[in-house]
Amino acid sequence: MAPEDFKKRIRADWRDSLNAVLARARSLGERAVLAFDLDSTLLDNRHRQARILREYGQAHAVAALAACGPDHWTSGWDMRDAMRACGLGDVQVEDHFPVARKFWAERFFTSEYCEIDEAIEGAAAFTHAVVATGAHLVYVTGRHEGMRAGSTACLRRHGMVTPDEKQVLLVMKPTLSDDDDAFKREAHARLGRLGTVVAAFDNEPTHANDYQRRFPEALVIHLATDHSGRPVTLLDGIISVPHFTLVS
Repeated sequence: MAPEDFKKRIRADWRDSLNAVLARARSLGERAVLAFDLDSTLLDNRHRQARILREYGQAHAVAALAACGPDHWTSGWDMRDAMRACGLGDVQVEDHFPVARKFWAERFFTSEYCEIDEAIEGAAAFTHAVVATGAHLVYVTGRHEGMRAGSTACLRRHGMVTPDEKQVLLVMKPTLSDDDDAFKREAHARLGRLGTVVAAFDNEPTHANDYQRRFPEALVIHLATDHSGRPVTLLDGIISVPHFTLVS
């Protein structure tokens, strides 16, 4: 995780920050707004990643890749690293990567595949705790509208609160080709119109920093899971947490 190891930023009292978010939301009730990313924030997409690489291995008779599992995705979204973790040498990785990347892109951004994501520890209970305060919960994701059905089904399967377009919203990019960073910045205006943004949760340092700049009074929580690998340092004041479980 360049340029810094975000897990080292996790303080011993990180749960106090999550509880403080809930307390602030309770004090504001329906005026409060909390924003959550999906991938690598509430949902772990390594199972989706592994399934696609496994299917590529099966389709191209690469036994090492056909045995790919989520634990092979240990250093973010770099497929080359996952291939190496599966046992391929550097030459094999470079030979397969261009075709495997295309294979991946045709599947990763679909409802069918995103439905198999797993939940980050404690995520379901935390979303219910947020809604119980009376606050608005807004899923703000770089996923596009074509993934809405699978995303909602995945949230439901893991017992998280699902969008009702009243208290709970799912805000998605209109199309796959829309830029993630620009879309999320545009979504900030919508969040501000809903009420007072109490907290925002995201695994991408770039997006966490954007929240911090746009909503300086909010508590921005960074999920120290994985991210795209861009060399971005978190701004001061952003809290890193490993998951959402409030009881140690």
